[in-house]
Amino acid sequence: MAVPKRKMSRSNTRHRRSQWKAQVPTLVVCANPACREKHLPHTACPSCGQYGPKGGRRQVVEAQA
Repeated sequence: MAVPKRKMSRSNTRHRRSQWKAQVPTLVVCANPACREKHLPHTACPSCGQYGPKGGRRQVVEAQA
């Protein structure tokens, strides 16, 4: 296991830890004109199930068991 040779100062430690901030996820508007809800990019819309602008050919349907 790696062991540091010198003690890291408080300012250097805090400067490094300042980059740990959480970020708000980027959301996109659903391409379905009737839906228009926000969802994560590159995922199907949770409300209508459409993935992308080509609605008829790319609708996500849940598999029935």
